[in-house]
Amino acid sequence: MKIPCELIVWYVLPTIRRELARELVEFHSMTQAEVARRFGVTDAAISQYLKKKRGANPEMEQGVGYEEFKEEISRSAALIMGGDADIVSETCRICGVVKESGMLSRIYEVQLGYRPPSCVCPKER
Repeated sequence: MKIPCELIVWYVLPTIRRELARELVEFHSMTQAEVARRFGVTDAAISQYLKKKRGANPEMEQGVGYEEFKEEISRSAALIMGGDADIVSETCRICGVVKESGMLSRIYEVQLGYRPPSCVCPKER
């Protein structure tokens, strides 16, 4: 059995990085090299994110909640650029959004073929 954090590392974090890199480069005029330094990855990795060679996740992209996810990415990019947040804290916050929205539950079911544990399921509202 895979623990939910493994799925986050394999499927969620790359998608967060891809979308955040795209937002920072396209809408906030950061260079790929600057984004790479802030993410702690290579310039080539950022290039792959921008070309969608890394971070593609159909379960997230086609699922319910992806528009909210992208709105949170835009918010995070603005906070980072304004100096009000850093990439680490915003990545963690967005990961929480993914979990709370039910997207992580869907990834769990699609990738592993069975119902996710209660720690993955969004809390009842």
